[in-house]
Amino acid sequence: MRAIWKREWNACFQSVIGWLFLAATLAFYFLYFYVYNLSYGYPYISYSLNAIAFLFLVTIPVLTMRVLAEERHAKTDQLLLTAPVSIGKIVLGKYLALASVFSAAMLVICLSPLLLGRFGTVPYAESYAAVLGFWLYGLACIAIGVFVSSLTESQVIAAVLTFVFLFLGYMMSGITQILSSSENLLTRILSCYDLTAGLDRLTNGQLDLTAVVYYISITALFLFLTVQSIQKRRWSVSIRKPGLGIFNAGFSAAAVAAVVILNLVADTLPTTLTNLDCTASKLYSITDDTKKILASLNEKVDLYVIANEDNSDEQLKSTLVKYEELSSDIQVTYVDPAVSPNFYQNYTTEQISANSVIAVCGERSKVIDYSDLYETSVDYQTYSQQTTGYDGEGQLTSAIQYVTNQEMQAIYEITGHDELPVSGRFLEAIEKMNLQLQQLNLLETDTIPQDCEAVIIHGPQSDFSKDDADKMIQYLADGGKVLITTQYTTEPMTNFKRILEEYDLQLQDGMVVEANEANYYQNPLFLLPDISYDTVTAEISDEYVFLPYAQGLLPTQEDQDTISYTKLLGTSDQAFLKTDVRNMMSLEKEDGDEQGPFTLGISVADTASQAQLFVYTSANLFTDEADQSVSGNNAALFAASIRSLVGEADTGNLIVIPVKPYTLESITIAQGTILLTGFFSVLFFPVLLVVCGIVIWLRRRKA
Repeated sequence: MRAIWKREWNACFQSVIGWLFLAATLAFYFLYFYVYNLSYGYPYISYSLNAIAFLFLVTIPVLTMRVLAEERHAKTDQLLLTAPVSIGKIVLGKYLALASVFSAAMLVICLSPLLLGRFGTVPYAESYAAVLGFWLYGLACIAIGVFVSSLTESQVIAAVLTFVFLFLGYMMSGITQILSSSENLLTRILSCYDLTAGLDRLTNGQLDLTAVVYYISITALFLFLTVQSIQKRRWSVSIRKPGLGIFNAGFSAAAVAAVVILNLVADTLPTTLTNLDCTASKLYSITDDTKKILASLNEKVDLYVIANEDNSDEQLKSTLVKYEELSSDIQVTYVDPAVSPNFYQNYTTEQISANSVIAVCGERSKVIDYSDLYETSVDYQTYSQQTTGYDGEGQLTSAIQYVTNQEMQAIYEITGHDELPVSGRFLEAIEKMNLQLQQLNLLETDTIPQDCEAVIIHGPQSDFSKDDADKMIQYLADGGKVLITTQYTTEPMTNFKRILEEYDLQLQDGMVVEANEANYYQNPLFLLPDISYDTVTAEISDEYVFLPYAQGLLPTQEDQDTISYTKLLGTSDQAFLKTDVRNMMSLEKEDGDEQGPFTLGISVADTASQAQLFVYTSANLFTDEADQSVSGNNAALFAASIRSLVGEADTGNLIVIPVKPYTLESITIAQGTILLTGFFSVLFFPVLLVVCGIVIWLRRRKA
């Protein structure tokens, strides 16, 4: 077999075919790599791989058309068939030679994520899962081409038939949709030859073992059929021809049936066993927090999906399957709105979208509108709306917690001092914890309401009155829980500072400038603080949070008899404080600027009164604009702080699963680097391969 492999490998590169295949594959790949990954800055090479899947319709027929058809045309196949090597080894040797040519191109493609990684963050696991999928898809296409080449002695016919076979597999998903919008027996049979379905799954961020099994089994099947095709011709003059023909047909049918059964069995396995999530945001995984909640369920929860199951949202369906697999108390039911158009009115009077979900447990229910399952943003360059994240797990887990708990706890945000409203992802975090956020103007009440679990003071820009400050001080003395953010203002904040001073926290008048480049982003006022490990920061301790325009607290004091201080966020030793912000002429340190380090986030706990206080010195910390810059880490810190305030005993009911972003931040590459890389990868290297092939071919002709 090794000799056959070597002979076929040499044949590919002693003619132009092998060189042309490598050049075409790499030229087209690097063309899309240049556009998508280098120019547009997308960190996902799956975009480029998916874009060139059509290329196999042309290159694979050219690569495989001669492998067996030429042997038959030149009558050299008789030499092979009479050689002391089994037909299976002959076919495998020839196939492996062609697969090696293709694999050589894939080895070059494997270097592209490493190249891209020099300029920014690249999801390597996702990238190489996509490479694996593309490689397996190519190997299956080559096996089909080898089989077709065994059917004829004409290379042209072999190329045309291979194109037809591959085109049908490439277009099969569209063909089945045309035949029927809902799945039926015919479409299920035809879908067995959908060659791109597995590629889509493997380039979508998942290492899907069912797709791997499919491609391996398809490759093995067509190689087996190739052996049967040659075997039948080998004994065509035998007196046992009728019996042998029946034997071959039965063997082939059994092989097809075995492959179908194998894939059907693989499809029935739980997705928790067959799918490995390779995405950076774990888009297709269920978090440990959700697993704990589902494991602790002791009552049945019905999840009604307002959609026909065959036409329902695929990602939502996949998530719901995982929920059912993780808990026997979860029951998913699809309600076709065409059959039961008024079903949702049993739980809400508002109109809901198709694919919305209704969670029901006993008398409690919660509606998750389909629009809430996905996060969207507007591209202001094209004025088009884009889906940027998936919140299926976050919404479903929140709904399950809501319907299995009888009471909603209340937290209050203070108003009346030009505070920033809690909004966007931070409001969503509160809602996911099934907390009820209410506004509270201290001017209108004598005391903080009894049902208040925690208070948020979010960046006041005008001072508290003495009476308002006294109410907050008394609330804390009675064991209150408060989250405070501050915001730089030129107005005196005497009474507001008095709340902090009750716990020896000295808020500085001014804005922190960070001189250490590792601790800021683009601008020395855009801080990336050092994060101290604590239960509140555990989820983000190895990441970044973003604090634009922060004030500073003096270094944390020593713990007192009943009061303990935990520093959460801080500057480097090189930071300093600009006091006259409006008139500052430079971000360099000047005379009069106070030297750091400064505390930017702190937790205070009073064991005597049971009071708890979180202070963060930038109100911008808890805004969507800042949160998007660090992929949701600011929102995670906010949720962890609120969860800690509401009470450790209740944290099991306050889990927040953040929105899972679809993509990482774009990569920025210098224009000169883009052009130089594009020239060498798209033009120079492929042309060099073609020239090498032509030179070798001409030399052989002259020899």
